[in-house]
Amino acid sequence: MRNIKLTLAYDGTNYHGFQKQNKTSLKTIQDELEKALTTITNENIVVNGSGRTDAGVHAQGQVVNFFSITKIPIERIPRAVNSVLPPDIVVWQAEEMLPDFHARFAAKKKTYSYTIYNDRELSPFWRYYAYHVPVPLDISKMIKGAENFVGTYDFHGFCAKNTAVTDFVRTIFSCGLEKEGPLLKLTITGNGFLYNMVRIIMGTLVEIGKDKRQPEDVVTLIIAKNRKLSGVTLPPQGLCLQSVEYDY
Repeated sequence: MRNIKLTLAYDGTNYHGFQKQNKTSLKTIQDELEKALTTITNENIVVNGSGRTDAGVHAQGQVVNFFSITKIPIERIPRAVNSVLPPDIVVWQAEEMLPDFHARFAAKKKTYSYTIYNDRELSPFWRYYAYHVPVPLDISKMIKGAENFVGTYDFHGFCAKNTAVTDFVRTIFSCGLEKEGPLLKLTITGNGFLYNMVRIIMGTLVEIGKDKRQPEDVVTLIIAKNRKLSGVTLPPQGLCLQSVEYDY
């Protein structure tokens, strides 16, 4: 039995997230990927994802693994599966892994980005890939605020309510902002992320950029561990899973 790792990208606009929704007709990335893999291998394939992405969220470097007895050479798997996938999902790479590799449990770091279109009018080309903020933002304050998220903390105040998670401690290795023209991009790397965490972090930073908060308020919000005090949850379309890293 082969353990095969895939790295893929997708436009999440037309999907109800990555994870399949049992007993519903909602279209998900996992459904489409498993159907394509089942077609090319003639096996009932089930994939393990490195994590879930919500409806409307995109990925540049999502990782999955699956087990198969297929004889297809590893270098030919991406082209084979892409030939039956819809055009908004693409497999970049396939790798043969040791039997104990698991896309989720073996992940050490994940990097997400969140993109804002900061101009008076929103370009139609970015409407599915960025959140529109039509007012000026104080970028320097937002950069200082982002730096305060780096470290190991209990991020209970930056997690959606009613989550099943009981451990809210996460380590953020880097958190920075870059601006190019009207695009403002947050890039954040951590050992894991809570539900809606990146969208709440960016919502808080936007409020700092609008002078509704100060950069040092981030420290207070982390200590408070109260979701009601943190910023709004921004919409999903600006969020993208950029990469997942492993020790091997």
